[in-house]
Amino acid sequence: MDENKLLEYSCLLQEYFVNLGMVEWLAVALNTLINCLLVIVAVTFLDIIVRKVIVQGFKAFSNKTVSTFDDHLVQSNFPKYIAHFVPLAIVWYLLPILFIEYPLLLSLLLVGIDLYLIALSVYVFRSILRSTRNFLRTKEEFQDKPLESYMQVLMMFAWGVAIFLIINLLTGYSITSLATLGAASAIVLLIFKDTILGFVASIQVSVNDIVRIGDWITFSKYGADGYVTEINLATVRVQNFDNTFTTIPTYSLIADSFQNWRGMQESKGRRIKRAIFIKQNSVKFLTHEDIKALEKIQLIKPYLEHRERDVAKYNKQVEADKSLLINGKNQTNLGVFRKYADAFLHENPAINKELFLMVRHLAPTDKGIPIEVFCFSYDKNWENYEHIQADIFDHLIAAVPYFGLELYESPSSKDLNKLISNVE
Repeated sequence: MDENKLLEYSCLLQEYFVNLGMVEWLAVALNTLINCLLVIVAVTFLDIIVRKVIVQGFKAFSNKTVSTFDDHLVQSNFPKYIAHFVPLAIVWYLLPILFIEYPLLLSLLLVGIDLYLIALSVYVFRSILRSTRNFLRTKEEFQDKPLESYMQVLMMFAWGVAIFLIINLLTGYSITSLATLGAASAIVLLIFKDTILGFVASIQVSVNDIVRIGDWITFSKYGADGYVTEINLATVRVQNFDNTFTTIPTYSLIADSFQNWRGMQESKGRRIKRAIFIKQNSVKFLTHEDIKALEKIQLIKPYLEHRERDVAKYNKQVEADKSLLINGKNQTNLGVFRKYADAFLHENPAINKELFLMVRHLAPTDKGIPIEVFCFSYDKNWENYEHIQADIFDHLIAAVPYFGLELYESPSSKDLNKLISNVE
């Protein structure tokens, strides 16, 4: 409709009030007020209609397409924000007509319209980013990437541009001068120091593949031991195994040391590395009678028979005086126990024989001689892994006495009281 015609229609009530004898300034004010109320009602009604039409039309369109991106746009309210532009354009067109008699108020309202337009544009941009993030989350290659960090950076950039535009709109001060940009940059660097560090760290984390969503990490400094559930611009969120959550600054993943268990999870087995401590004074040479008794243990009978033949052959060659066991070659109960533990692990179906497997002596300590088991279980699930490890050491601890060995154990108060009683 022609603007002059609209202006003519908007003054009909004003002329009517003047003809009734009302003073002109009051007639103008009352005419403007009534016109504003009519426009508000009409625009509100139009906003509802347009929003429903656009949203429903967008839903119908998204249901017919193969891609799911438009479905995510609907979920992030993208059509709803777009629908607001139609009534906004109508209001922007009608304001100069409605407030032609009030130029100062008109200029303030136009500024308000511009501010609303800037904010609405940011919300539209945010809905597009959210839709993109949610769409990429459905792709397997992006599920473990820190998409939240990139979205937050882009949103910060969008809000930064919006703030600069708002300042320019309200003050008229140019934001393009070098001095202004320099001062603004200094302020941004000061205020968003941690955010910038987090952004740089999140890029390094993603590019170097340091941490992915779903990784099990242990970060002792922050008390974190669990699975990474979220990587964003400022923090990494870890759900611990006790179902608590720990937040870690993103840049700490670059600056500090932590343990990522992904390599274990992707390998063919989970390492078992634990030792039992044998009392040193329980170690001895085995006599022929001891060996015959140990041959009843089926796992080591072939080894004992073979080893005993080699020992006898060597001792005969060197004419060893066997009136003392220390002469010549001899088997020890500790060495036979170590061979038994090794044979036991090789017979265990839960242990991966393709990976490294060893039972070894460690250097003696004040707590005895450590006999360490080093192997890998097929099952990497934590609960099952602990059961497998416990079963192995339950058996080995129970087997120690059969070899004439003793486990080291620090004396308890009961042992000390018994010793004191014997002295008395």
